[in-house]
Amino acid sequence: MREHPEAEEIRLRNGVLPHVVIAGRELPFYNRPICSHDLAKILEKATGASLHAAAPALCNGFLSYHGLRIGVCGEAIHDHDGLVGFRSFSSLAIRIPHALNGLDQATADKFLAYPGNNTLIIAPPGVGKTSCLRELIRLASGQGTRVAVIDERNEISASEGGAPQFDLGPCADVLVWVEKLSAAMMLLRGMNPQVIAMDEISSPTDIEAVQNITGCGVTLYATAHGKNVEDMKTRPVYQALFRQKVFKSILTISLYNGGRKYLMELVEA
Repeated sequence: MREHPEAEEIRLRNGVLPHVVIAGRELPFYNRPICSHDLAKILEKATGASLHAAAPALCNGFLSYHGLRIGVCGEAIHDHDGLVGFRSFSSLAIRIPHALNGLDQATADKFLAYPGNNTLIIAPPGVGKTSCLRELIRLASGQGTRVAVIDERNEISASEGGAPQFDLGPCADVLVWVEKLSAAMMLLRGMNPQVIAMDEISSPTDIEAVQNITGCGVTLYATAHGKNVEDMKTRPVYQALFRQKVFKSILTISLYNGGRKYLMELVEA
């Protein structure tokens, strides 16, 4: 287990003091309440002064900005097709990405001992799945393994001008802003990967992408929201993956005494 005292999120709520999240706890950090103008200025910056152009992303509940994920709440607008945008904003949750400079040595050693295992990282929201995935990518890439990264929301790499801002090692190839199902086929056909990495498998099309990769001679690293393996097995969208034993290594992350606890389990064939 490693300690992570850094700020993990900034929570901004209209009419309330701003809070910072450290080790899962919210703490106020300024003496002036946030106002609607503050929220608007942040979103203006994050969308390049074009909230209208960002409406499709906002309808997913968040924006991505230079590797930051900005979650939004507010008064939604609907038409006959469904959610189309927001009339006003009441809360922003800004996740602060971190480069995880090494798992605990025992977990890293166990991961590296089984380089061909499909690996699933499980953790609740905000506990560090993406940071851990970056570290697994860096470890594999650092050993000379070609890792193709599906960075659908530019949160794994925070790429700018074609250059990842996070260290993914010397053998990582990053495809940004392409949904997983299409990206998996593009990378398999074009980049000759030994590993494909993707964040937050959660929808039927994400599961289809995983199943398309499985059996192609490529190792898969992925993350998913969940408490533990037992929790994941009860959820219909993941049941086929566990029934087929797609993932041979399961890495579960939990908060413990203000830090992160990592548990690597091997799935028997």
